[in-house]
Amino acid sequence: MTLHIRPATPADAELILGFITELAIYEKAEHEVIANVDDIRRSLEDPEGYARALVCSLDDEPVGFALYFLSYSTWLGRKGIYLEDLYVSSKHRGVGAGKALLKHLAQIAQDSGCGRLEWSVLDWNEPAIKFYESIGAAAQPEWIRYRLAGDSLKAFAQAD
Repeated sequence: MTLHIRPATPADAELILGFITELAIYEKAEHEVIANVDDIRRSLEDPEGYARALVCSLDDEPVGFALYFLSYSTWLGRKGIYLEDLYVSSKHRGVGAGKALLKHLAQIAQDSGCGRLEWSVLDWNEPAIKFYESIGAAAQPEWIRYRLAGDSLKAFAQAD
């Protein structure tokens, strides 16, 4: 059995949405997924390329994906990659797909002059934390992530 990683195309939208939904179920947040196949397809078709994705297959069977976008570090004065989602289906964990996807992204970062590859992980997701630490990734505990979304984003944007 061989792992293959390739860039996702708009034709992968349904597959990717399926993986996103599986990930949301794992993270106990299925109710938060409002994206649909057309949303994912449009994102992957966008010529600006703000959403990029990789699909990992074991032989010919898709087993996981990584969705990422470019970021920028003012401190480094260089672009970076932010990994939004990394997911491997539960029945295929342990075959090296997650590590292969991260390694592929690290190579993309290196080849394109990025100064960073970063992501977030839920504090209760101990298997993921152990995995990330095993590859040399370091947690950034001094940073607290904030978010404005939905009604809060709208209210703040329209506030006097």
